[in-house]
Parts: sequence; C-alpha cells; structure tokens
Amino acid sequence: MNKSVRFENFTNRVWKFFASVKLSVVVLLSLAATSIIGTVIPQNANPMMYLQKYGETLYPIFNALDFFDMYHAWWFRLLLGLLTVNIIICSIDRLSSTWKIIFPKKINFRAGRFRKSANRVEWASDIPSNQLKNAYESYIGRHFRHITVQKTDNGLLIFGEKGRWTRLGVYAVHLSILLLVIGGLIGSLYGFEGFANIAEGESIKSVPLKNNNQERELPFTLRCDEFSISHYDSGMPKEYRSTVSILNGQKVIHKADIRVNDPLRYQGINIFQSSYGRIPADSFTILFTDPDSGMEYEKRASIGSRIKMPSNKGTLVIEDFTTGFSFHGHNIGEAFLCQKIPADNKADTSNIVIPLSYPRFDRMRGGDFAISIKDVEFGYYTGLQITRDPGVPIVYVGFIIITIGCYITFFMLHKQVCVELTEQNGRTNVMLACVSGKNRPGMKTATRRLANRLQNLQNMDER
Repeated sequence: MNKSVRFENFTNRVWKFFASVKLSVVVLLSLAATSIIGTVIPQNANPMMYLQKYGETLYPIFNALDFFDMYHAWWFRLLLGLLTVNIIICSIDRLSSTWKIIFPKKINFRAGRFRKSANRVEWASDIPSNQLKNAYESYIGRHFRHITVQKTDNGLLIFGEKGRWTRLGVYAVHLSILLLVIGGLIGSLYGFEGFANIAEGESIKSVPLKNNNQERELPFTLRCDEFSISHYDSGMPKEYRSTVSILNGQKVIHKADIRVNDPLRYQGINIFQSSYGRIPADSFTILFTDPDSGMEYEKRASIGSRIKMPSNKGTLVIEDFTTGFSFHGHNIGEAFLCQKIPADNKADTSNIVIPLSYPRFDRMRGGDFAISIKDVEFGYYTGLQITRDPGVPIVYVGFIIITIGCYITFFMLHKQVCVELTEQNGRTNVMLACVSGKNRPGMKTATRRLANRLQNLQNMDER
C-alpha cells in the first residue's frame, strides 16, 4: 500500500470520526456534565473560600482542573472546539444528499404512496372531471410551487408540492449553534471582567481584573464626577447613581449617569453600577493617649501618611481603610489599617487596627500609646464593574438564527398533495391525500381543510 492510499485511508477515518453522531452525543453529554460542575461549584470566588470549603486535599486538584473558573478552562474550550468541528463536518457530510432532495433534476410523484396514505379524503361529484380538473389545478397551482398533471386509464392525477427548502432549517440551527459557540469562545479569549472603586473626582486608566493580579488598560480615562444616593424612610438605599466622564487626555468626550441595571456602554466596554462605599477625606486627626498619665497628643494625617509618634516611640504608617473589619469573627465596622515601625528598627513592625466605632479598642494592645482616630470626614466612592465581551454580537446573531431555524424546522413542512379524479357511472370520484415527512397528525387536519376548500370550489361550480 503506497503512501497516498494510506494517507487517503487516514483522512477518511478522521472524517468519519468527526462526522460521527456518537461523537456529538459524547461531547454534548460531557458539556452537560461539566456544566453541572460549574453550577454546583461557585465560579470565580475568593480562593480562601475554596480552600476552607474543600480543604487542602481537594483544593489543589480542583484548582489544577480549573473547576473554579471552568468556562475559561482549556479543556472546556477543547470540548466546545470539538463540538464546533463535529457540527461543521456533519453538516458538510450530509449537505450533498440534502441538496439533491431540495433541488432534484426531476420531481417524481408516486401515486401509490398517496393511494395508501392514511390521510386520504374521498368524495363524489356530479361535475365532469375536466371541469373539476381546471378548478383544482388552478387552486393547487396558486398554493403549491410545483404542479404536475398525469393521465391514467380511469382519469387523471394532479400533484402539487411545496416546502422542499425547509430541509435547510436544520442547517440554520447548526449554523446558530456554531455562532453561539464561536461567540462564547471569542468572549472567553478576548473579553475581560474587572472591578474598580473610584472616589469622587478621581480617575482610572486601567481596571484590576476579577480574581487576577493583572490589570487591563482601558482605551480611555474614566473619571467619577459625582456619586449620589437616596434612601427610603427606613434608611435602606433606594437608588445610587454615578456621574462619570470619559476622557481622551484631558478632553471630556462623553458623560453619562450610571445606575443599577442602566449601564454605560462605550467602545464595546460595559460599565455597570456594582457597589458603593464611604472613603475618608483628605485628612483626619490621630489621637495618641498615654495610658499612664492620660496625656493626649494630636496630629493630622491622611491615608499613606507616616506619622512620628510622641516621645520618639516610632513611626505610624496609615496604610489603608476598610469598610468592614472582622475581629475574632465579629465585624467591628469601619477601620484604619496601620503599621507601627519601632524607632530603633530592631524590633519587628506590628500591624494595628483602629476601628472608628470603638475609640478605646487599641488600649487592648498595651503599647506605649493607645491610638484612636477622630474628626474623619467622609466622601463616597463608586464601585464599578467593567466588562468587555466582543463575542456578544455574534451570540445575538446566533439567537436570531436559531429562532428562525427552529421555526422552519418544526412549523414549516415539505408537503406533497395528490388529487385523483376518476369517472364512474356518470359521476366523478375525487381522492385527495397529503403527505409529509413529519407532523403526520397535523397532516390529517391539513388534508381535511384542503378537502373542504376543494369541495367549496365544486359547489361554486355547480351553482
């Protein structure tokens, strides 16, 4: 066996493998099973939550298999790719035979198929067959695309047919599935999702990605001009709104209000109102209290400041602010996160938490000074979810095509009709039958309806 024959056999086996219905079933079942995993296991949550829930044994395994971000996992994309290739090859493999059915060189009608049909309707008429032929042929010609009249020994046959093209409906469904999969893959590969907290008057040029240490550069600068919130009488938030500007350099090129369920869409990027919170203003007062003498020392500070402590007891660094700090399982509310650096730099630095709601909280630490913070004025920051999914337009087109394809496949029929006229004892016997490859119960109704219309034509001719 030469190389060309071996290569041809190999390509045939590969083609048959990807054109196999068994492959379609296996891939679809695999996607269904893995989608259950993606439903049971929360996606893109905090890694610490996964570690606490699944323990040190299962967590590394699930993490290696990308169960925590399953829809971006390489193996899930591989399954989608297999499904795509399978649909394409299956469609190509069967299209040639379908094409011959839709566009035959010659349409052949088999009278025996209609005579044996369970959908037959028969009646007799006093009108001559030639006169009925003209009326029936005219009516069927208006409602069916192809019409043929054949003479028989006892009379004649009128055949009509329409809807061969509806066999393409299944290919429209295949195309729509391909578009849905391709749109999902494009969004998975080239889209992003991130969250950003922006204080009033502040701007960002990049957004931190969700559950990722990376940042994505934005094609514009996003500035929060104003944040406003309204409340119900009970104190619950009623509406919160961010007024933002999109800048190119220093020039404002677009301005909009963002509300919950009313995002801003610009250059393919979606900006949603996600959350909000309070943030300290530029400066506040730090109070150092000597636990022995009760002496108090005040200094002004801001987040990021390095404050020299009284009596040269070291340096206090104001590192961050959090809206909720958990202390031994209890939420102690808004707090400043600080670090104390010893004056001699010999001892280790220590982390200090200063909650606003508990001014005497730091006394438990037992240091040289008890530290508290007062005179804090707050502004608001807006929490925005920033996403980009370039596959969405393709998915929308896929949904439109799958709707059209399903309608064609399930509600439009390839239908054939036959009217046989035979003369006997001075009367004309009429046999009507309609056949279709699907919806056989519906064809009985269609046959009776068509019979009633033909009989009405017959009655008009009698008058």
